[in-house]
Amino acid sequence: MPEVLQSVLQSTIDGIAVGSIIALAAVGLTLTYGILRLANFAHGDILTLGAYLAFLANTTLKLNIVVSIAFGSLISIGLVLICEKILWQPLRAKKATSTTMMIVSIGLALVIRNAIVLVWGAKPQKYDLPTFPAIKIFDLAITQNKMVVIAAAIAVIAGLYYLLQNTKIGKAMRAVADNPELAKVAGINVNAVIISTWVIAGGMTAFGGSMYGLITNLRPNMGWFLILPMFAAVILGGIGNPYGAIAGALIVGISQEVATTCPVALGELQKYCIGTEYKLGVGLVIMVLVLLFKPQGLFKGTISP
Repeated sequence: MPEVLQSVLQSTIDGIAVGSIIALAAVGLTLTYGILRLANFAHGDILTLGAYLAFLANTTLKLNIVVSIAFGSLISIGLVLICEKILWQPLRAKKATSTTMMIVSIGLALVIRNAIVLVWGAKPQKYDLPTFPAIKIFDLAITQNKMVVIAAAIAVIAGLYYLLQNTKIGKAMRAVADNPELAKVAGINVNAVIISTWVIAGGMTAFGGSMYGLITNLRPNMGWFLILPMFAAVILGGIGNPYGAIAGALIVGISQEVATTCPVALGELQKYCIGTEYKLGVGLVIMVLVLLFKPQGLFKGTISP
């Protein structure tokens, strides 16, 4: 296989893994945006918190990694619901503007991030896991952890699809996202929808953070660096559209990895390559272009940007 093609395909696989994690978090972000009308900048730090709670269970409590991930997700859901009770619910009751809510979410993000630094320190951490050799397929190296991440993301997204399409609460969530006032008049329990939204958003985001810990070291600011790709995925897929967010996340994830691929075979052309430190810039460029030329996103959303 030519080296350039091999590098691009390898980067595509890496992009699918990263995109799967962004997808899990972006779904939660687009649901809170679509149903609660909240641009939650603390979303990335909830992702980080889920990863560190799983790390706590895995390294301190010596629990199996599967149990540790479940532990991290459940505790994160509990903390998200506490924030809903003491923070978001009172703000909605006081008719706080979307700008006020956004600023509060940035403050919450800083609180969570600094609490993580206070408890675990600023140094990178990693799960206590055995190391497995990568699997070679047509000269492409695929680590078992990346395969687990992709498979787990597919399973969770399939579960979300079933919930939204076939359950009463899922249909109620879609109704509230389309028209909150009409849904309330129709007798839908909006409070139950809000709680369900936070449970799904918090659970999927924390789970995504735990999955991210399988393929990289944990850092207190990793969720903050992922918030831009998350918003890019949400805008690309249409705000409020969870399936669009999944597609947008995969596009962003693959684009970031492929755009910064620079095979040795390019020779002198390597100097024109985009460095890996500019990965986040790729997400920003995608977001700006979508807002400029198709602000409603590639797919139909529930609200306009």
